[in-house]
Amino acid sequence: MAPVTSAATAGSPVDGLLATASIVLSLLVAAWALVATLRHRAPDRVQLAGLAALEVALLALAAVALVALGGGERPDEPGAFFGYVATVVCLPPLAWVLARMEPTRWGSAIVCAVCLVTPVVVVRLQQTWEVLGG
Repeated sequence: MAPVTSAATAGSPVDGLLATASIVLSLLVAAWALVATLRHRAPDRVQLAGLAALEVALLALAAVALVALGGGERPDEPGAFFGYVATVVCLPPLAWVLARMEPTRWGSAIVCAVCLVTPVVVVRLQQTWEVLGG
């Protein structure tokens, strides 16, 4: 007899290596931006490159989630799920724009704050999928 698999046992498409890499990358950029803020430095190329890499990882995570939705998996509350997806992919570009508008240490503080919020949104996205899929 073959084991029965459901959405809860098959695993979440927004959980795993890609989500973990997004969280770790976001925290690394946040740490770099915090150091720059404490040193009264404006956002540098490393922060902006980190935001670009984070955006690529988050877009890949969103694509994986959308492919899973296209494959028949459905969240119970699509509004909340799509809200988190839209938010998480908009955060790095928002940080980039705001940091470029504020070329002082406060621009680095903006990058730090956004990069601290991003892992929270990724975890909420994971929790939403797990609760809705289970």
